[in-house]
Amino acid sequence: MATMYYENDADMSLLDNKKIGIIGYGSQGHAHALNLKESGMNVSVGLYEGSKSIEKAEAEGLSVGMVAEVAAESDVIMLLIPDHTQSEIYRESVLPNLLPGKTLMFAHGFNIHYEAIKPPESVDVSMVAPKAPGHRLREVFTRGSGVPGLLAVHQDPSGEAHARGLAYARGIGCTRAGVLDTTFKEETETDLFGEQAVLCGGVAELVKAAFDTLVDAGYQPESAYFECMHELKLIVDLFYQGGLEYMRYSVSDTAEYGDYTRGPRVIDDHVKENMQRVLADIQDGSFAREWISENDEGRPTFNRLRQENAGHAIENIGKELRGMMSFLKDAD
Repeated sequence: MATMYYENDADMSLLDNKKIGIIGYGSQGHAHALNLKESGMNVSVGLYEGSKSIEKAEAEGLSVGMVAEVAAESDVIMLLIPDHTQSEIYRESVLPNLLPGKTLMFAHGFNIHYEAIKPPESVDVSMVAPKAPGHRLREVFTRGSGVPGLLAVHQDPSGEAHARGLAYARGIGCTRAGVLDTTFKEETETDLFGEQAVLCGGVAELVKAAFDTLVDAGYQPESAYFECMHELKLIVDLFYQGGLEYMRYSVSDTAEYGDYTRGPRVIDDHVKENMQRVLADIQDGSFAREWISENDEGRPTFNRLRQENAGHAIENIGKELRGMMSFLKDAD
């Protein structure tokens, strides 16, 4: 049985006299910094000179400095910048200020697991990974709740890396929902696989393929959009609330029968074999090497694919239809 931790398991006093430096102020960075500040922690934000986020972070009441400056002053340094930029910024601005006894933290294990970053043995290295985008983490926290999180320890010379990581997780609200013990390896490989096979890659390709199938068969693109894209959120909300069983309880018997009998024809053994190959690329480091090389070469494939996908017909019809949905503007 997996080990889970909640509010009463975390001793926040372990961070009472610690200065916490949040490196980056994007989706995760702003949420961590603001949540920790409102939990009573001593927080500052490290950014590069000229960053557009400096004014925003200062306006939200946070102390802001350059990355090296914040790293030098902090006892706990949390790297919340994109995977592909972490190793360079770490070497230039963090490593020179990573003195013995400090704690280096991550919200994703990519650079530690694939050894793009190799911290000195004299520092604690841990990870607290909220299982939600940063804006969702922040939104839920302000309502008095939290999102689940993962906790892992890579190095523990102090003997307190796990306990301090748990205190940090409580500070950003994750212990309100539950924190799962894991490893850098497990978090990294399952996270990448989930993104590629289901959450981003798998779902996006399934939606586009279904949309194209209907449109190619002569159906209106508007009807195809509603069926294959718009209604997806309604189904995912049911998954989120009560799992597959609750979704099947909530839909019609016709839909449930189609689920059981036609779903396996779409997601068949061939798809599962492809998923296994995707996982193998993650496990042996092939994907990591490919992504690092892609960034080193100026992102030619990434930029081409981004442009190609932005021009897909489902995006064009979707923008038109969403523009008439006033409730989406209200939510924004």
